[in-house]
Amino acid sequence: MIYYDDKATESFLEQWNDSSDYITAHTSGSTSAPKAIKLLKADMKASALSTCRFFDINSSSILVCPLSADYIAGKMMIVRALESGATLYMERPSNKPAAIRYDDIDLIAIVPSQLQGLIKNSVINKFRNVIIGGAPLSQQQISHIMSTGLNAYSTYGMTETCSHVALKNISGNDVTYHALPGYTFTVDNRSCLVVNSSVQSFGSLTTNDVVNLIDDSSFEWLGRHDNVIITGGLKVHPELVEQKISNCLDRCFYIAPVADDKWGQVVALYIEGEEFDTAELIAGLSEILRPHELPRKVLFVKSFNRTDSGKVIRR
Repeated sequence: MIYYDDKATESFLEQWNDSSDYITAHTSGSTSAPKAIKLLKADMKASALSTCRFFDINSSSILVCPLSADYIAGKMMIVRALESGATLYMERPSNKPAAIRYDDIDLIAIVPSQLQGLIKNSVINKFRNVIIGGAPLSQQQISHIMSTGLNAYSTYGMTETCSHVALKNISGNDVTYHALPGYTFTVDNRSCLVVNSSVQSFGSLTTNDVVNLIDDSSFEWLGRHDNVIITGGLKVHPELVEQKISNCLDRCFYIAPVADDKWGQVVALYIEGEEFDTAELIAGLSEILRPHELPRKVLFVKSFNRTDSGKVIRR
């Protein structure tokens, strides 16, 4: 049973039940312009069943989705309910998810901007599993999750794989993503992840995500290959630098390269909002970062561009 009162869910269910083998979805637009892609319904079913197996979702389970069915995360929660027979409550997206008092919730899917509202929920102890995707979590958000006892997972996947293919247990302070049933991993000559699937039609999909491959079912994510900064011949992964300094700034920020005549590229720190004197900040960062990781320039941007899920667009 699926409970909803919105047009996006109604429209998706109509598409799901029509005669076409495909559903049209859109990529997030965080690394390039958003584009429409066709996903096989059979692939979406396979992905949904993999998640259901991992979380033991069945006809007696309760699912909650405070995400729009206009996007892949919302679509896939619906497919999981349809394939497992679980009861699904589709909520209108807000920063106060699960505002209705449900029975114990077996799985809820959120994006990072909804985490604070979820943590403040008076029935937080009713959330058996939480999956969080769409944008990276800050170190502060991870600390909040660990302090609450939420059984929360960070997801790894993309629209092309229909949803996540690996999960990282945030509550257990795990830094490693582990494959869901039906998926294995290798790397290419750039150390970028290759997703192999025995259950979906793509078979093998090469990503631009640089990883430390642990084995064929687990990896540590290092960052995007197209974000790597090469300064004086040394590689800097912006995402790793951002993790190291996440507790040093109370504003949104990101690390990116800028051209330099001497070093080719140097590390730049982009900060959202009004300008301030950064001398004290840089002095503090110099105690945390290696010399080639230290920002050589600080640039202020009034407001970052973001995707609908809240991910900062680095361009």
